Amino acid sequence: MKRFCFLCFVCLLSVAAFSQEKVQLKVMTYNLRFGELASLQELGEFIKQENPDIVMLQEVDVNTRRERAPKQNGKHFIAELGFYTGMFSAYGKSIPYKGGYYGLGLLSKYPFVSTERVLLPMVEEGREQRSLLVGRVELDNGEVVTVASTHLDLKASIRPVQVKYINKVLKKEKNPVLLAGDFNARPDAPEIAEGMKGWKHSMSDDAYTIPAKEPKSKIDYIFSYPEAAWQVVDAEVPVSYLSDHRPVVAVLELNVQLDK
Repeated sequence: MKRFCFLCFVCLLSVAAFSQEKVQLKVMTYNLRFGELASLQELGEFIKQENPDIVMLQEVDVNTRRERAPKQNGKHFIAELGFYTGMFSAYGKSIPYKGGYYGLGLLSKYPFVSTERVLLPMVEEGREQRSLLVGRVELDNGEVVTVASTHLDLKASIRPVQVKYINKVLKKEKNPVLLAGDFNARPDAPEIAEGMKGWKHSMSDDAYTIPAKEPKSKIDYIFSYPEAAWQVVDAEVPVSYLSDHRPVVAVLELNVQLDK
């Protein structure tokens, strides 16, 4: 009769307790240009066709009455996009505008545990209020991932302050983090080159996103944190003329440590 190896038994328990599971998420970020160039149905059908798990949206109107986008007057962008895509939706107002609201949106295949809007610092009086929309989604395996959408200021001197604040907010999260949006900054700008160090960048600096018809610059990004927890499986900038930006799409793999 063979002796029972207590040490081997302990080792097996340790392996079982700290096994790794790899989770893949397809993430999209898209500045919608407040629906000036396409209907919400067209935008929703495009997003559904790309089949992302998580979508970060910018320039999202609710109940506005814009002269430049009369076909969108009075429409609830995020509710309609949630309907057309079949995804859960969340909205964060940045400013009141034209009788309604202008801000950020999130879409998710997975249910939200919580959402919150975070106002970014107003560095100069009279600038447009910018914000960060943060959601926490629960994956099918029970893992919670923090997802965030943002749209930074047009002025170069303000963006580093906003990025510093975003880092302060999101690096407190206990969950893995996905951050995406329109940063209004090229890859060599300090707020990206220095401000986003320690984050996984989803694609190369020449993955241009604007203007949509002939892209010559990159200002839209998908980042993930902590850097070591994420791997980029695939990334692209799909051709689309539904906005003045092209969307950015990345398939990211998360190494999840499971306590079994």
